[in-house]
This record gives sequence, C-alpha cells and structure tokens, in this order.
Amino acid sequence: MTATALILAAADLFAAVLLSAVYFRRHRRRDLVVAFLGVNVGVLAVASVLGTAEVALGLGLGLFGVLSIIRLRSSEITQREVAYYFAALAIGLICGLPHTDLATPLLLVGLIVAVLAVADHPRLLARARHQTVHLDRAIADESELRAELERLLGGEVTALTVQQLDLVDDTTLVDVRYRVGAVTPRASLDSGLGTRLEATPAADRDATFADLLGGTR
Repeated sequence: MTATALILAAADLFAAVLLSAVYFRRHRRRDLVVAFLGVNVGVLAVASVLGTAEVALGLGLGLFGVLSIIRLRSSEITQREVAYYFAALAIGLICGLPHTDLATPLLLVGLIVAVLAVADHPRLLARARHQTVHLDRAIADESELRAELERLLGGEVTALTVQQLDLVDDTTLVDVRYRVGAVTPRASLDSGLGTRLEATPAADRDATFADLLGGTR
C-alpha cells in the first residue's frame, strides 16, 4: 500500500470511531456501534482490494449500491440509524478506493461526519415529535380527532394521518406529527352534543384513552 492509502485508512478508522461515538452518546445502542464499525472496516477492505485489482471503478460503485440496499432484518432501526449506516458505508468506500491526492477524500469524510453530527443534534428541531397513537375510540371527525390528540400529547398537532378507523371495535390508529407546548386545548364531549374546548395545563393531561406506540414524548 502507498503512503496515501495508509493515511486514508487511518483517517477512515478515526472517522468511523468518531461517528460511532457521536451515535452512542446520543442513542446508547452498543450493538449498532459494533455494526457501524464492522460495516465500515469491511467496505474499506473490499474497496482497497478492488482498487488494487484491474477492475473498473463502476464495480466498486456497484458494490456500494448493493450493500446500501440490503435489508437489515435482525431488528428494526430508525431513519437516523439508517443514516449512520450509509455514512459508515460511504466513509469506507471513499477511503478504500485509490486516490492521487489526500485533500478531496479527507474533506469528504470530514463533511460526512460533520453533517451527521449537526443534523442529529438534539437541539435541532427539538420541539418536533412523532407518535403512532392507538385510541380506544373511533373518531371520524378530523377536528375532534385533532383536539383529542392535542389533549393527550400536550402539543400542537401539525399533521395527522388516520391509518385505521375501526367502527366495529371502536378504535382509531393515527400517525401524528406535533410540536410540544406548555398549554394545549382540551376536548371534552358533552353527551355527544359536540366538542367543548377549554385551556388545560399539560401537567393535567389524562392519557387513559390512548396507548402511545413508538417515538419519544
């Protein structure tokens, strides 16, 4: 291996460890740290072999495409974790392929790590939340459903999608995007005559009408 290849390999390992440290500090999943490092080193090794062999560069890019579309069936991962997987793959491939200079690959690797570190920062869009809510009532009216969700979640609903409305079992499954707040409108039904709204502090919410699945409150 040339001096440039050795420097890039060292930069790849440093960036992969830094990326894994950023992920673990924020999400605390040790198994995925092992996966990120393993994928990165594996791609680096394969890309290095392809770079020294007499093969077209398109084969290396094809390898990256194949690895990137593999379904990870061992456990469910979030969109954030998929981004870390792609970053580990990209860093390994960039540092494994042959280069004539160091500036471009090192700049790209640094850019990948920096973008993920900033984009996944807890303070970025900190008030935005996502929940899948299973209500024990069938609510067909969108205004009433929105008011009920705001009462339960303690925030302003910015978007909602009803995934299932079961009139037989009297349940509603809805995907909710909302923004947390201190005070939200509270909906109470007056014997089926309509919906009355009253301001209620978030601390007084009663969540007995829903099972909250997924996301973080």
